[in-house]
Amino acid sequence: MGRIAYVNGRYGPHSEACVHIEDRGYQLADAVYEVWSVFGGKLADAEGHFARLKRSLGELRIPEPMSREALTIVLREVLRRNRVREGLIYLQISRGVAPRDHAFPEGFVRPAVVITAKALDRAASEAKAALGISVITTPENRWGRCDIKTVGLLPNVLARQTAREQGAGEALFVDEMGLITEGASANAWILDPDGVLRTRDTQANILRGVTRSTLLDVIGEAGLKVEERPFTPKEMAQAKEAFITGAGSLVLPVVKIDGQPIGDGTAGPVARRLRSLYIERAKQTAI
Repeated sequence: MGRIAYVNGRYGPHSEACVHIEDRGYQLADAVYEVWSVFGGKLADAEGHFARLKRSLGELRIPEPMSREALTIVLREVLRRNRVREGLIYLQISRGVAPRDHAFPEGFVRPAVVITAKALDRAASEAKAALGISVITTPENRWGRCDIKTVGLLPNVLARQTAREQGAGEALFVDEMGLITEGASANAWILDPDGVLRTRDTQANILRGVTRSTLLDVIGEAGLKVEERPFTPKEMAQAKEAFITGAGSLVLPVVKIDGQPIGDGTAGPVARRLRSLYIERAKQTAI
């Protein structure tokens, strides 16, 4: 059976799914999105993703297209129709279809909703995590509202492509003060020489990562010391360990930055432990 997509109230073949040419998400990036990890056919970190979705829609003044209860039913149905037990589910909501104009359309416009799902090979993901990834740094050049999860991701796309061309798994943005903000699609962390876990605070221009938030709870329960405090690329290079977090990467060890090994150049024990603890929590709380 081929993949199934949900588009504006209808389920249909993924290969035939489409939106109107004047959908504002397509033409103006006037849209938001969320991505849930899926464990055992259930949505991980559901509460955090629904809350962030609501906030993003509110910041862009896009009406909620349906209740949370209805949206949950549709998300689960997309998973069921695609037979996805382990993977990711993607939701995008745009302001809708209207004649192209930069200002909001006048009158009510129904938001457009797209949902897709794909399966992941968890064994392959674990093998990747066991080895760790390398990262590169790139100057921060994104807009000033990265706290809103919009589909306007061109700087992220270019940064990730540069990382791929250099054989790296992620690109980390560095601001004008020389501090790492976050990755192209993940939050960044280090275990500093004093044994303190550090990640940038969300008062800065970064996305309020849902995986990041859950991991902070996991870290607290594990009795580890953590500080929401920024760090430089040099500090990451000199750290005991480093890792990134996100719905797709979960907790993924970083072993090299800009060609320099971090720690002993292997996936560190703290990062590996936190990955295991996070996955255990995600499975237990998925809905």
